[in-house]
Amino acid sequence: MAKRKTPKAAKPTKISNEHLNKMQTIINNLNRGQLEIGSIETRKHALLKHIASFQEELSSMQGELKKEYGTDNINIQTGEIMKDEQAN
Repeated sequence: MAKRKTPKAAKPTKISNEHLNKMQTIINNLNRGQLEIGSIETRKHALLKHIASFQEELSSMQGELKKEYGTDNINIQTGEIMKDEQAN
């Protein structure tokens, strides 16, 4: 087998600064996006806990109203006790 007359081209050991900067920018943007999603999910979790707490309060209040007034069917605008046929 014959030997090569021209030496093999050396492979680069480092990418260009332009490619490096572009890659770093993309990764930084990706990281910021993921961080923001985490922040939003944390706020969402806290809001869901608040909503569950409000639902428990409402259920408790409805029980009190039912015990005191015999119904929990109340017009929340006027405070008027509504009869069952007025519920719709």
